[in-house]
Amino acid sequence: MARGSTRPTSRDVAQVAGVSQAAVSLVLGDKWRGRVSETTAERVREAARDLGYRPNLAARNLRLGRTRTVLLVVPALTTEFFAGVYTGAARVAAEHGFGVVLYPSPEGIGPARDPFASAQAALDGVIASSMAADALTAIRGDQLPLVMLDSDPEGSLGAATVNLDIADGVRQVAEHLLALGHRRFLHLAADIPSWTFEVRARELAARVGSVAGTSVRTTRAPISIEGALTAAEAALSAPGTRPTALVCDDDKLAAGAYKAARRLGLRIPEDVSITGLDDLALATAIDPELTTVRLDAERFGEHGMRALLAVLDGRVPEEGDIPVELVVRGSTAPPGGL
Repeated sequence: MARGSTRPTSRDVAQVAGVSQAAVSLVLGDKWRGRVSETTAERVREAARDLGYRPNLAARNLRLGRTRTVLLVVPALTTEFFAGVYTGAARVAAEHGFGVVLYPSPEGIGPARDPFASAQAALDGVIASSMAADALTAIRGDQLPLVMLDSDPEGSLGAATVNLDIADGVRQVAEHLLALGHRRFLHLAADIPSWTFEVRARELAARVGSVAGTSVRTTRAPISIEGALTAAEAALSAPGTRPTALVCDDDKLAAGAYKAARRLGLRIPEDVSITGLDDLALATAIDPELTTVRLDAERFGEHGMRALLAVLDGRVPEEGDIPVELVVRGSTAPPGGL
């Protein structure tokens, strides 16, 4: 074939790879396992890449009755964490010939407009964060094969749920601070009615409450640096004994807490220890660097997409929460005087 003269075909891929067109279809349709060898499959994939071959999805979709399009419903496009979720989901989708469309549900202005004239006609399935679950009704996404992220498995709308082990992350934070000697805690909680934030509050109260002589106060803030600054400043300057450890529901809240502490002349970590949750780029941009829980957003997205593909294929999705990891940096230390 003269390169660039016509669109490459599966026959061209077969000739370059030295296999039959049937083998090309099996490999590029991801149905080769047990039928052709791994070596042959890689040879086909390499030939397709070299030729710039793209399957005729329109024809294949007519045969399969699928659009091979998945909707990812997220709270906002500007969030670093959900950008990672999209990256992971799109990577797995591409490996299986699916595309991913993002549907943001902007905070404060209600759900975005339906991206399709008929979502059910244009989509094979939906992956949705519980933080944007209200948007599902607007697009009738709850009537499609659905995988929920960060959602209560007991009351989920979806055919499957995929969760990070947030409870364990909060336990790791609490145990770290308790081991340092902290007994007076302030929980800077996200002012969002969502299951994932309910888990954080419940686990922190349970773990700290299991140790005698401890206390946890809670103040709520919108997930913004300015909102956290205002809430944390009020809480840290309130009458009574000041907390020695501030546990924040995410890193952005922690950044606001840093600003509040410094406005009040408090040193981090000598006067107050601060922790976050996410391990965003922000965590190492502030000084001292933030002790936080690392959430693997891309892996989260990958698991969500694999779960949806399993649902579409009639298989049982993989079970088990995705592990998280406490990353100890300079924002935590024993309380002053210890």
